Amino acid sequence: MSGYALARAPTASRRRFGFLIATAAGLLLAALLGVVLSRYPPTLGLAAAAGLSLLAVLALALMSQQAAAALGFALLGVVYFEPAPTDLVFFVVVAVALVTGRFQVRPVPAPVVGIIGAFLALNLLSAVEVVDVPRSLTFFATTLYVAVLGVWVTGWLTNRRRARIAAGGYLVAAVTAAALGLLALFLPIPGRDLIVAEDRVMALFKDPNVFGPFVIPPALILVEEILSPRLFRLRRLFKGLLLLVLALGVLFSYSRGAWANLAAGVAMVLLVLALRRGGGRKVMLAFSLVLVAGALVVGTVAASGSAAFVAERAHIQSYDSDRFGAWVAGLEPAQRYPFGVGPGQFESIASISAHSTYVRAVAEQGLPGLMAILALMTFTLGAALGNAIAGRDTYGIGSAALLGAWCGLLVNSFVIDTLHWRHLWVVAAFIWAGWARRRVGTGWIQVQTRVWNSRSPDIR
Repeated sequence: MSGYALARAPTASRRRFGFLIATAAGLLLAALLGVVLSRYPPTLGLAAAAGLSLLAVLALALMSQQAAAALGFALLGVVYFEPAPTDLVFFVVVAVALVTGRFQVRPVPAPVVGIIGAFLALNLLSAVEVVDVPRSLTFFATTLYVAVLGVWVTGWLTNRRRARIAAGGYLVAAVTAAALGLLALFLPIPGRDLIVAEDRVMALFKDPNVFGPFVIPPALILVEEILSPRLFRLRRLFKGLLLLVLALGVLFSYSRGAWANLAAGVAMVLLVLALRRGGGRKVMLAFSLVLVAGALVVGTVAASGSAAFVAERAHIQSYDSDRFGAWVAGLEPAQRYPFGVGPGQFESIASISAHSTYVRAVAEQGLPGLMAILALMTFTLGAALGNAIAGRDTYGIGSAALLGAWCGLLVNSFVIDTLHWRHLWVVAAFIWAGWARRRVGTGWIQVQTRVWNSRSPDIR
């Protein structure tokens, strides 16, 4: 009996702690929504629809955590406004996981937890210099949310079924967004102005420079899947067609950052495959796949008459001087404020967007904040590289693809602010979950997975 009590004590304690955290998160969300709704008051119908949707998601999360998670991943491509639909879904899923004691932190690499904790603490410390309080509250709440999302996904992703749900949901979101954008680009469909801006596909994002990089990680996952099928039960030809849709989405976003992201990602995937046993044949197949996809993309460009626009976008643009000016502007407050000017305050002091994750960090949290971001990025890169060298996939999600995706995101982070990109934290979580597999076998993850599987058939 005493052994039973000891076995139950940690779970009961974890549930009580989770309830307190969920309550605090709920209050934070209420404050955030209060700020947002005071600035952008919704109509009665929209407010009612949002409330009913939250109740429906809560019911779904209580009945099936995996179904609710699948919905959250499938909605990753809808970020036209914030909080986005995917945010509301994941907030409910994470809150339910906290209250029921299913929020797992131990699988998350300790350095990740420490670095994220330090960065959030630096955000609070830098808040003493805040000028625009509502903006600061909203920005910090979003940072906290995406960080918690990354931690939750890492702890939740402990088997192949969940990996298929996560990667498959992301793939559905990316293909849907790209297909919708391409249709709007070439056909006069309703709502075209919301999907295409200045002849650039942005789908249901606010910026083509975010949409383009969003579809690249699933594209790289498909490349590795075509060569080594293990996650999706799809025919190779169908995977190839999906890859073509994603590649065209990247091209017609006309985002130079996305093009560089894709080039870096593909190059890294080919390099990793070349260094593996029997890699020569796979590299030749991959290279042939890239050539075929490239030929189809070139043919589409020629047929659509977009060659001149592609060539024009490949050159330096007039607003690039603003981008470089933002980098310089970000260094000035870091010299006056050791811990920065506070979360979300860059635009208030510079009157221009940060255009770089690293510039925002050094301006808003000072040199310590920059070091924290660099540490997180570097650790994740090292984990992705370690997974790729060991051939350790994330329950079927290819390690070469994840390494390529992360390298591409690092390239993007120099020229655009990626801190609040949901897919950046999702890709990072995929990598961290793969790194945690080093302990699978007699380790904690396998034991805990068996425990949860025995408690609820939905978790399996």
